[in-house]
Amino acid sequence: MAEPSEMLEISPAQVIQVIYLSRESGGAAESELREFIEGLNDDEKAHLTAIAWVGRGSFEADDFETAVATAYQEASTPTADYLLGMPHLAENLEEGLEALGVDVASEEEDFL
Repeated sequence: MAEPSEMLEISPAQVIQVIYLSRESGGAAESELREFIEGLNDDEKAHLTAIAWVGRGSFEADDFETAVATAYQEASTPTADYLLGMPHLAENLEEGLEALGVDVASEEEDFL
């Protein structure tokens, strides 16, 4: 069975960008974050949402495929609206990446 991080349809670098933008304060950063998320394809949006759910504890890393399937099924709200309304989005994404075996510190270094 593949590692969960090998099943990602979104690059860790893209997730790190969402983390950084969600930590920025002010309307410009939120606008940039919304635009970035809206620019993702449907697979990337579903995987981004699933990563946030794993980080929040709604799903275990072992259930990542189920989380992704649920993200597709429940995508009734635009992904950007849903994620921007999620408290602690940056922390959830960071925790989710870690749970899926992605070295967040290393990815952040590459991002910077």
